[in-house]
Amino acid sequence: MKDKIYTALRAVIDPEVGFDVVSLGLIYGVSVDENQNATITMTLSTRSCPLHEMMIEWVRNGASSVNGVKNVQIELVWEPAWNIEMAQDHVKKALGKI
Repeated sequence: MKDKIYTALRAVIDPEVGFDVVSLGLIYGVSVDENQNATITMTLSTRSCPLHEMMIEWVRNGASSVNGVKNVQIELVWEPAWNIEMAQDHVKKALGKI
């Protein structure tokens, strides 16, 4: 189920940069307990992200769309702080960082 959640989260696009939250490296972890409750540990590119609440809700909705997931808890963390090196290579290349 964890892989299905990651796949669903690839549809959540950060509108400021046009890449999904998984490829950007904003998703630090996904866990699913024995009752099919998911916990997603994530960050945002900056603490002052103007879409803070919307991004969290989009991630929650994406994970909730996976068949069998009962509840989704989002743990927003700031450590480690996100940086472009956390993004996948295709994102870094598109943004001129490689």
